Amino acid sequence: VPTLIERIKSENGPQAAARVSHWFALIEQGRSMPDAERLRLANNFFNAARFTTDLEIWQKEDYWATPVEFLIKDAGDCEEFAIAKYFTLTRMGIADSAVRVTYVKALTLDQPHMVLAWYETSAADPLILDNIEPRILPARERPDLIPVYSFNGSDLWLARNRREQVRSGDAATLSPWQQLRERLA
Repeated sequence: VPTLIERIKSENGPQAAARVSHWFALIEQGRSMPDAERLRLANNFFNAARFTTDLEIWQKEDYWATPVEFLIKDAGDCEEFAIAKYFTLTRMGIADSAVRVTYVKALTLDQPHMVLAWYETSAADPLILDNIEPRILPARERPDLIPVYSFNGSDLWLARNRREQVRSGDAATLSPWQQLRERLA
């Protein structure tokens, strides 16, 4: 980690290095906390970043940045927010099976959007971590979001309706997810 922080500092400046360093400290801090506090920490930390487009940051229509890439830029689109929260929570010790990056239709924005869903149990109404709505709310209190599909480190689900999702394969079939995971290695 110190080598990574030094490299980030020399290539991207002290503020970028400080953000990444703070992220590693946040993960360590979260390891001994209850899940509700972990969710709050991750949500608040990343929601402080600027929401913008991939075109502005990466000069690409669609790019899924790693958490470190996101922190270096301190800006991203909805995928970066959801993915960074996912990796933060799993590194804090939340089971991969309890979190899903969820692609939704955001009715108020009238566009596709990504959020992170946390399931206390597999049958529970998930809590939604979102960069547009800063409060962590149960999905039933987010009628503005219509789920389309979701994934985690291993599985992919398609939404049949607002309450039911069906496992439909491997998360590795999502090429942007696979490319991101390769950059993490």
